[in-house]
Amino acid sequence: MDPHRTVADLGEFALIDEVVKQVADGRHVLIGPGDDAAQVSTECGSYLVSTDLLIEGRHFRRDWSGAYDIGRKAAACSLSDISAMGGVANALTVGFAAPGDLPVQWVIEMTKGFVAECDLVGAKLVGGDVTASDKIVLAVTALGEAHRPVLRSGALPGDVVAFAGRLGWAGAGFAALNRGFRSPKLAVDAHRAPQPPYAAGPQAAAIGATSMADVSDGLLADAGHIASSSNVAIDFDSTRFAIADPVATVGEALGVDPLTFVLTGGDDYALVATFSAQTVLPKEWTSVGVVKDGAGVTVDGAPYEGPPGHEHFR
Repeated sequence: MDPHRTVADLGEFALIDEVVKQVADGRHVLIGPGDDAAQVSTECGSYLVSTDLLIEGRHFRRDWSGAYDIGRKAAACSLSDISAMGGVANALTVGFAAPGDLPVQWVIEMTKGFVAECDLVGAKLVGGDVTASDKIVLAVTALGEAHRPVLRSGALPGDVVAFAGRLGWAGAGFAALNRGFRSPKLAVDAHRAPQPPYAAGPQAAAIGATSMADVSDGLLADAGHIASSSNVAIDFDSTRFAIADPVATVGEALGVDPLTFVLTGGDDYALVATFSAQTVLPKEWTSVGVVKDGAGVTVDGAPYEGPPGHEHFR
């Protein structure tokens, strides 16, 4: 590889691929890199583990979000990864970096939000690290368990594609905030503190989901990870998506097709999964597409025009 090539030249996912090439499997590694969480065995069983980074100015802004909501969002990112494997998180650690002039009360409020989000699944904050930084950085590691981990690589032609949770809300809220608006409140609040469908992950595993991922970067982008890992194609039916009122309101105000937020908006931490066509989906899941032979992700049988979601370094 060209020694002068930068990470921006390579891009987020190609960079991850290069890093993974340097990593060897071990006898304790049941599921390695490539899914929402890894699975590591112990003498007493196994556990899931996932890490997320949130950086001030990129993942959150203090002039947009309060400390409590930032704490909730930081916990949600990692709790959702465990849910996306069909598991339940039970412990988290936090690496916390901040400038020295940050008020202590801000840290306390952030921690309260973090703990409140963890309480939704029964997880506990068990440790971490603190250091100085020019900006706030949160590095969250979640640990959890799953009776049957669901990978991204199990989708089969003929499966149905479904989602659980909310799509487009946080993306619409971000778009509104980015234009200087503070409404509609429901959309803006969705960006500040998402509401992942934590219980839907274990539920999907229990009814036989063949693959699953959380929607952190955008539905098309994250479904794309399932398609590439499973060596299949995924096609979405745009008529099956209901546009929530807050999302429609932002779209109308900004002159943007609200379906764009649904298909490409991230940070809602919904779940997207594939199921056998014979599976009876619970009410929490909405069927929106099919798995086919081939590669890539399409909408109504055609490639989507525009970026499928967020990608760092792009």
